[in-house]
Amino acid sequence: MKNINLKILVLVFLGTLLGSCKKWVDYNPREDFRITELDYLKSESDYRTMAVSVYTPIQWLNQAVPVGDIASDNAVSGGENASDVLSLQQIDDFTHTSVNSTLTELWQAAYEGINRANYMHLYKEKNLAGEAVEFAGKDALYGEIYFLRAYYNFHLVRFFGDVPLFTDKRLGLSDSKTLQRTPKAAIYKQIESDLNNAITVLPATQIQKGRITKYAAQALLGKVYLYESKFNEAATILENVITSGAFSLVADFGSIFLATGENGPESVFEIQYSNTSPYYNWGGVTRGQGNYAVQQCGVRGLNGSANMPYNAGWSTNLPAKNLADAYTAGDKRKTVTVLDIEAYKTANPSFNITYQVAPFKNTGLYNQKYLPRKGETSGQVELNYLNNFRTIRYAEVLLMAAEANNRASVPNDVKAQDYLNRVRQRAFGDLLHNITATGAALKQAIWDERRLELAMEGDRFFDLVRTGQAATKITGFTTGKHEVFPVPQQEIDVSGLTQNPGY
Repeated sequence: MKNINLKILVLVFLGTLLGSCKKWVDYNPREDFRITELDYLKSESDYRTMAVSVYTPIQWLNQAVPVGDIASDNAVSGGENASDVLSLQQIDDFTHTSVNSTLTELWQAAYEGINRANYMHLYKEKNLAGEAVEFAGKDALYGEIYFLRAYYNFHLVRFFGDVPLFTDKRLGLSDSKTLQRTPKAAIYKQIESDLNNAITVLPATQIQKGRITKYAAQALLGKVYLYESKFNEAATILENVITSGAFSLVADFGSIFLATGENGPESVFEIQYSNTSPYYNWGGVTRGQGNYAVQQCGVRGLNGSANMPYNAGWSTNLPAKNLADAYTAGDKRKTVTVLDIEAYKTANPSFNITYQVAPFKNTGLYNQKYLPRKGETSGQVELNYLNNFRTIRYAEVLLMAAEANNRASVPNDVKAQDYLNRVRQRAFGDLLHNITATGAALKQAIWDERRLELAMEGDRFFDLVRTGQAATKITGFTTGKHEVFPVPQQEIDVSGLTQNPGY
């Protein structure tokens, strides 16, 4: 999945547009060697190639990760000045409106993914010519499609609340004025349905790294259940992942975020990025195959000797001092998560480090998990970092299962403690920091552990909202408004959608 070819998709959907034109003559465009929709999905190879295109927009949701921390108490927007990446500055300050380029991209990319999934769904049984194309593994391939559609819808409902829901077609221009927002409960019902359908047909392992497995679908479903407060169901489905024996905690926490640690034993689901097809389009910075967020979080103006491992970046998405202070002595995750550039410079005099202090909202701290490193990009350097997003790790599965067991109708705090402490034992390298609390105190300990374990991985804001802690933890947060982000204004202008309260 590292080499997703966007040219294939352009050909496919350009052909779709061409094929939709009706002429008042008896004319077959294939007489002029034109590709039409009737030429699609004629073989197993066609289905598999088009399935890759359904994965592609998940890379475009690139800014969901920095937003999930910048909107929380974990990070600040940073940057060169108060107008640098203004859309993120506004989200950080909670002054964002419905006119926000980052939020618009996160809306549009998700719906592009849904459109592509729906296109595949529409022709699952027969292609456009009415022909059935059967091949071994077709059901499993569609399990990937349904997982991805669920993921796109989950992204949308977390960000925007009630959103338009459609499953049986691709949206066209004629649909724009007929769209309505669907209540969250119905969105979640569809997400559950897609994930359960995926679970029944997906394999436990995939030959090609990055493809969806049964366990990835079970883990995502467990997370969805937590957001719905269905703790009994979450505990049951997550237990399947834990007892499968397919995953383990990596002994060296820091190794997870190295290129050599991608798709490792702790990886349940990763969004794949690549630098093998260099991208150069500054007008669509998140639309390439590389991970743009890596460049954003690097140290501005960084220079040093040849053996200094890091590349320069733009000092965006800076960890907050509040986050650094949350780690207690002996927690090995702190130095993996937060880079104190001055301390690093002092500890490595041979690197001859110089850098530019982040001018805006400087914390002196940088996102170590996704810091840009030498040798991990190509072409237009800033746009082609190969770093995968570790979207669901086994450590998170354990923490989700801990929460689900603690909050179940019949709590199992012994099991909750076990799963929580497995994560803490890796963090401290001993048994001396195990949690023995029960009930509400254990619940809070699990929530706090999620912050420490998953910091700078994009979940903090949504965790604070779903657990009711946002108003007390986030400066500028307004209850009744900021639980969701505004619907992009251009979607309201084009489709007449209603806006979220307060925006």
